[in-house]
Amino acid sequence: MKKLHSWQVTPTEARIIQTRLHSDVIETRLPDNLKLVAGADISYDRGSDILYAAIVVLELSDLHIIEIATAVTKVNFPYIPGLLSFREGPAVLKAWEKLEYDPDVVIFDGHGLAHPRRFGLACHLGLWLDIPAIGCAKSRLIGTPTEPDRERGAKASLMAGEEMIGIVLRTRSAVKPVFVSTGYKINLVEATELVLRCTKGYRLPEPTRQAHLAVNKFRQECYK
Repeated sequence: MKKLHSWQVTPTEARIIQTRLHSDVIETRLPDNLKLVAGADISYDRGSDILYAAIVVLELSDLHIIEIATAVTKVNFPYIPGLLSFREGPAVLKAWEKLEYDPDVVIFDGHGLAHPRRFGLACHLGLWLDIPAIGCAKSRLIGTPTEPDRERGAKASLMAGEEMIGIVLRTRSAVKPVFVSTGYKINLVEATELVLRCTKGYRLPEPTRQAHLAVNKFRQECYK
């Protein structure tokens, strides 16, 4: 891991950090021998200062789960759209430290470059972990979307002015699309292809879908 900054910052300081670190985001082609893909998700109760995180590692070849890591932390940052990585990042990193396997790429339930300062959760944690990272969000944060055709695999551009910041991807026919954007060490074409490859009959790709199931199960177990 690269420790990029302290997590004890104000919202103003967080925005400055995002703007500064955006220049370190790189887009490259993925290696040819990808084997393991991870998904990360967060869960919490409204009004609570406790966050639960889960990371699920799957075999890319058949999307079989091989490992689940969880963590619970106390929140030290307010809920502010565009700054959620400062709220959720420490919990995800705590879960990541428990992994026995090293994923080749990770999909986050959040945005990458499709972000006001082009530094969403997938960029932030991809850079911190130095791993190829993809943002795959259920809703749009910024940009002007174009509705893709209704069949699975259809895609359209997510634009911010003249800049293409992501892809609106239909992962299941006649179901709401997801919003894919580059996080770190991957290009948008390969990010979109990998998300589609990881979907298996549901709207969400299996890594983040399984992470969502795992983190909610973990949260419920913590209540017992």
